Amino acid sequence: MTVTDPSPSPEAAAPPRHKRAPEPTPEPAPGAAWAADSERREELAAFLRSRRERITPEQVGLPRGPRRRTPGLRREEVAHLSAVGVTWYTWLEQARDIQVSAQVLDSLSRALMLDASERAHLFALAGVADPTPAAETTALPPGVRQMLTQLEPFPACVQNARYDILAHNRTYGRLLGDLDAVPAEDRNCMWLAFTDTGWRTAMPDHQETIRLMVARFRSRMAEHLAEPAWKALLARLEQTSPEFRELWQRHEVARAVDKGKRFLNPLVGMLSFTYHGLWLSPAEGARMGVYVPRDEQTRERVERLHRLVTEGA
Repeated sequence: MTVTDPSPSPEAAAPPRHKRAPEPTPEPAPGAAWAADSERREELAAFLRSRRERITPEQVGLPRGPRRRTPGLRREEVAHLSAVGVTWYTWLEQARDIQVSAQVLDSLSRALMLDASERAHLFALAGVADPTPAAETTALPPGVRQMLTQLEPFPACVQNARYDILAHNRTYGRLLGDLDAVPAEDRNCMWLAFTDTGWRTAMPDHQETIRLMVARFRSRMAEHLAEPAWKALLARLEQTSPEFRELWQRHEVARAVDKGKRFLNPLVGMLSFTYHGLWLSPAEGARMGVYVPRDEQTRERVERLHRLVTEGA
């Protein structure tokens, strides 16, 4: 018969080794997140007030009036210029706990005439991603920019599906006007085609061109309906251009087709091209567009345009 020894083994009888308890993870003080958010809202409010007060009514085409006591613009004037409610904007300057969209921040940035650094600061304080193409430009590989330069004198640029011009060479920069004089956030082919007099004049086939651009934009936007950058561009065009609103309401859709393009350049005259789009990412993403002269006269004029641009640089 086997008898089990009831006495514990030496290992079992030994007292357990002492283990150091893990260091407790410090918990944030109650309300710390709320306090940080409140501080951010206060900073945003102060920044908006400071930018508003530095702009004179004359700078934005408003009359000063005899009874103006507020330095710079009034709150209601900023709200009007930004197409937002006066009460809502007042709450924003009072650091109220309200949500602000990229579209509204874009409008405020333009109304307050912010430069690139100030605009970036505004979006950072609001905790919202800036949808402008300026932020996307840096994502292009250096080799792409070298390709654009090597393609000169042929005009060439890189666009995304939203028609933002992400990069361009010197000839393209003067193809329809002076693109380098346009703010980075406005370098969008559709925006310029509807709002810039120089671009409109340089497009002999303007009506058909903008009709197709709107149809392609609607087709592409089906995959980007919730994205702030697309919504902001659409809202801005609808607010600014009755011509765009009329075309948008037709609900036409179309896919991009590379074909001939004509431009009436202010420096060298009429130019006729075949257009070639080279995809840099999956379909309907970024692509490089190259304008190849269709005839010898265009080739000579493009070379002359390139000389004018490079000699004047």
